[in-house]
Amino acid sequence: MKIAIGNDHAGTEYKLTIVDKLKEQGYEITNYGTNENGSVDYPDFVHPVASDIHQGKADFGILICGSGNGVAMTANKYSKVRAGLCWTKEIVELTRQHNNANVLCIPARFTSLPQAVAMVETFFKTNFEGGRHENRVKKISELSC
Repeated sequence: MKIAIGNDHAGTEYKLTIVDKLKEQGYEITNYGTNENGSVDYPDFVHPVASDIHQGKADFGILICGSGNGVAMTANKYSKVRAGLCWTKEIVELTRQHNNANVLCIPARFTSLPQAVAMVETFFKTNFEGGRHENRVKKISELSC
């Protein structure tokens, strides 16, 4: 499975730990995030991740910033991206089961590192339920304006 990951300065430690754990499990990782702690602009790291999802170059994405909001807002500009902002394993399960999220957005300033690692594990072991949720997910990409 191919995973694209991106982060800003708030998520560097989280990203490095998550990448190591995913590589140990045999995932193919493309790292678009910064490896430094100096201030950077998160959209510069989100666009390549979202583009990979949109173009089918990656199966899933992970984005990490301070609040998770900026990365989620940016990623969701892409029509084939369903980025879910999550801060507990339970929310991760629901965003996969009900929304078929293909990008996990983690708020590094509001989750512990062990919690974030557990959220990533949950993201990849949880499947979309389909059924009544299928029509709702299709409506996410419909443009109505």
